Formats: sequence, C-alpha cells, structure tokens
Amino acid sequence: MRDHPPHLPRNAPHALARIAAVVITLSLYSACAPDKSGPTEFNPRADAALNGVPFTEGLASPAWQQKARDLVSAASLAAVQATHVYPILGVAQYLAVQQAQAAISGGGRERLEADRGAVAGASFVTMSYLFPAPASVQMFQDLLTAQANAGPGQPHPAFAAGEAIGRAVGAQIVARAIADHFNDPNTAVPPAGGTAAGFWTPNLPGQLVAGGTLPGTTPWFLTSSDQFKPAPHPPFGSADFNAALAEIRHISDTRTAEQIHIATIWALSNGTPTTSGFWLSVPTDSGWVAQHDLSERETTHLYALLGATMFDAQIGCWDEKLRSWLVRPWKADPAITTFLPVGMPNHPSYPSGHSCLSASAASVLSMFFPEHTAQLNAMVEQAGLSRMYGGIHYRFDISAGQTLGRNVARFTIAADASGNSILTPH
Repeated sequence: MRDHPPHLPRNAPHALARIAAVVITLSLYSACAPDKSGPTEFNPRADAALNGVPFTEGLASPAWQQKARDLVSAASLAAVQATHVYPILGVAQYLAVQQAQAAISGGGRERLEADRGAVAGASFVTMSYLFPAPASVQMFQDLLTAQANAGPGQPHPAFAAGEAIGRAVGAQIVARAIADHFNDPNTAVPPAGGTAAGFWTPNLPGQLVAGGTLPGTTPWFLTSSDQFKPAPHPPFGSADFNAALAEIRHISDTRTAEQIHIATIWALSNGTPTTSGFWLSVPTDSGWVAQHDLSERETTHLYALLGATMFDAQIGCWDEKLRSWLVRPWKADPAITTFLPVGMPNHPSYPSGHSCLSASAASVLSMFFPEHTAQLNAMVEQAGLSRMYGGIHYRFDISAGQTLGRNVARFTIAADASGNSILTPH
C-alpha cells in the first residue's frame, strides 16, 4: 500500500487546509472536463445553450453546504452526528429542485430563479432544524435574502414560488429526521462477558458507546442495517489477529514524520467538518463541479446521493461494530500509543468507520467524475492507512470498512438509478 500523500483537492475544506497546508504540495490535475452529460439526466452545457443562462452566475446549493460544514465545525459535532446532518440538507435540496422544475414552467431566468428559490427554501427549513440557535437562524435568513436579491430587480417571482416549494419539502424531510430513531435513547452495551479480553470497553467507565443508536436508525436506501454484513474479524488471540496487532505496535514504535503528517491531515475529528463533510467538499473545492458546469439539479443530486450513501455506510458499519465489540489496538496492547489529533474513538474497532465512509464517498464521486477515480481511490487508501498510523485500527478493520462502503455505494447508486428511491419525488 502507498505511504505518500495522494493528490488532495485544491482548496481543501478550511479546517483541513489549515492542518495540511505545510504537507500537501501536489496540485490537482485540472484539465477541462469533456462535454458530456455525466451521471444525471441533463447535459448542463446543452441546457445553458437552450435557456441562455450563463452558469457563471453560480449555484445556490454550495453556499448552504459550506454553511453546514462551518457550523458542524463550530459546534464540534462528533463524526457520527455530522454524518446524520449532511443528508438531511442534501436530500431536501435535491427533492425541492425536482419538484420546483415539475411545477414551474419556463426556462432561462425563470428556471434559474426557481431552482435557487427551491434550494434556499429547503435549506432554510432543514438548517433551522439542525442548528436552531437564534443567531444561526438569522444567519440562514440573511443568506436566503441575499440569494433572493442576487440579480437585478429581485426577488424574482419564480424564486418566491420555488422557495415555497422548498420550504414544504424541507418540512417533510425534517419530519422524517425527527422520526428516524437516530436520537432514540442509547441503550447499546457490550454483550454478557464483554469485559473479557478481546472485547471493547468504553474509554471511561459508564460512558455510552458513540453511535449506539445507529443500527436502529432508518437508512436512506438500505433495507436493513446488516444488509452488507462483513465477514467476521480474525478471532482475538489467533495468529492472524496477533500479526495485525503486532503491525500496529511496530508502527507505534517507529512512526515516521510522514506517517504522523498523514494521520494528522486525515484525523477530521471534532472541530472540523468531519470525514463526511470533507468528502462533501471535494467536488466543489476541487473545482470539479465548475469544470463540468453542473446545473443546480445535478449539483444537489450529487450532494444528496453522496450524503445519504455515507450515512447508510455508517449504519452498516456500526451494525457490525456493535455485533463484534472488538477491542481497539491501544487497549489490546497498552504499549501502543495514539496522539491527540487522531484521538481515541469511543466505539469498537471493527470495521473502520472512517474507511466505510471514505470508500462509499469515493465510489459515488467516481460515478459523477470518472476521470478522477484513480485519485479518489488513492485518497481512500491513504485515509485507511492514516488510522493505522494513529494506532486506532488494525489493517483488517480498514479492508472490511472499504469493502462495506463500496458495497453500500453500489446499492445506493443502483437504487437511485432505478428512479424509485428516496431521491425520487413521490
């Protein structure tokens, strides 16, 4: 496996960029994208030519997505919570745009304003639910107002019509979120005998396992939390397990400066947009959305499918974590050290949640931007290595997480393509 840093997106998300600036020097390949439709039903260049609307006017959805990432960072949300936040926003945006386009006829300026209004309305409602502090709600109102008044003679009637549709869709997604069981009481506890060697125990006595409600949370696409159940990990104390543990001990004893850099830039812990926020930033911060001239509908489709896929991968990952309850490396061998940027996650080891999310995200992004598949796969590989370098995962945790994430993504992509999924207006 590769140890050197792959190409990370230019203008990486702000929290990550502050960490990575001194160690990431490779520039993103930025050749112009070919003129093709991509994974969604519109050819944006053809649509622009048809309607006479220059795409340089910008999209409404990325600003709301960035606002969500900023607030996740400011609130120091845990990764599990953040991964729940992002698809609530993304799915509402995409459904709102679809419904607005079905209800509001016309092209050109009318189409652009209707799309932007739908995004703004859906975003305002969902973001106000997710971040209800009065100062935040005022911030959302200010952003909505700015988008409504972005052009001459604004607000445009089509923006107002789209906003009304977006608000209604946002309310439906909020109702779903309230009922999805994510915030149910966390009753997850290790099985009987779970204090024996080989079983994970909380970082502090009595501390609740992070993500304990995930196996019972309603997924966006999956039919059950164990739909892609991985094979069992090597038994604790077996030759294969001991070899995997010895590998992490060796890394801990001999960490290089490069390994520390890699572990640090991929830590993405509390106070950052977290792993899911990082992957959601890739298509815009890399310039790929602009290079492909994606429309508002295509961009919100990307956000919705990407966010929902990562959340479902997280559900599948935690289903296995709370089945196996495998001890973390630093507890299996107290001589193994971790370090502050990576932290000590308070949930079982197998499989790696970071790898589940990263592999699922890269699979979705590769569908939208196939020319970047090799780069994305290299990023997934390095993200997995980073958790070994930090002393918090075995190699088999990483490989199982990557397999699970890719399996979930294949399923969600196919379900989305069927035209009869959670991303299809009903």
